[in-house]
Amino acid sequence: MPYNSAEFLPARALEQATTSPQTLLDPIVADMRAVDTVIRQRLDSEVVLIRQISEYIIGAGGKRLRTALLLMFANALGYRGSHHHLLAAVVECIHTATLLHDDVVDESELRRGRGTANAVFGNAASVLVGDFLYSRAFQMMVLADDMRIMQILSDATNVIAEGEVLQLMNMHDPDVDEARYLQVIRFKTAKLFEAAARLGAVLAKVEPAMEEAAAEYGRHIGTAFQLIDDLLDYSASAEQMGKNAGDDLREGKPTLPLIYLLENGAPAQRARVRKAIEQGGREYFDEIYGAIRASGALDYTLAAAEREAEVARAAIAGFPDSPYTESLRQLCTYSVSRQS
Repeated sequence: MPYNSAEFLPARALEQATTSPQTLLDPIVADMRAVDTVIRQRLDSEVVLIRQISEYIIGAGGKRLRTALLLMFANALGYRGSHHHLLAAVVECIHTATLLHDDVVDESELRRGRGTANAVFGNAASVLVGDFLYSRAFQMMVLADDMRIMQILSDATNVIAEGEVLQLMNMHDPDVDEARYLQVIRFKTAKLFEAAARLGAVLAKVEPAMEEAAAEYGRHIGTAFQLIDDLLDYSASAEQMGKNAGDDLREGKPTLPLIYLLENGAPAQRARVRKAIEQGGREYFDEIYGAIRASGALDYTLAAAEREAEVARAAIAGFPDSPYTESLRQLCTYSVSRQS
């Protein structure tokens, strides 16, 4: 039976569970269009294959939440200018480059409901175009002519790379505990959320405490999103997720639902999970899925995501009221109530 988030959400979240990404982005629709224009202009290349893959990726859509965070925080904190469009495009290029490389490393074949770039164009092309996106992102960030901005983005890119390596080291290792798992999330996923939110505050030239609050929001909302992604991998259908459910198990990736089962399941369940992580593949997916549901692993993972979302919400409690701040608050609920 597919997982239904309504089984686990508290009443507070259920009241707003119908919030959609489109509704959340209403205050920045014009900004998002401007960012799309920047991306299309900056990803133009004389090399045909780069143009083809870039258009393929842009056409795939996606929530573009990191981009949205930068725009939301810049607007919420009173920025008036156009560099937020440029830097949001930089963030999107960095994120897209990580996806291209991720899909090659993970041997993924489906993302956002269609074939991954590596499945369509091949691994070599995906890796090289990912490199192009990274280098183009650094060309673009120089245009802001601000060493603080360059420091934030270069540091974030380096930490993300460290997170990728940490995740690789954790693959097929059933002894990964919750702390190691969360470290990968903080590095690999949450860091770019954090950087995007911080950049919005930096552009608005707010005081350090408010900049740190924006960064804290980004860090914790990014962690909440990844926790729910990892939960949905053991619950949602491919149609809901836009990728193959059960991919984490196939890759031998120990995420929180599995870690919980390893620590709290019956001896036979723990033995099966250890073997599945060590060997990878989907042979035991149905059996492990049933054990995860019976063990309370989904409840535990959801509760962890809710705690992260609440920390994010608290971080912006002192922000001035505006449609942008309200969308940031609603994003906290959406991050744990979504089913895709």
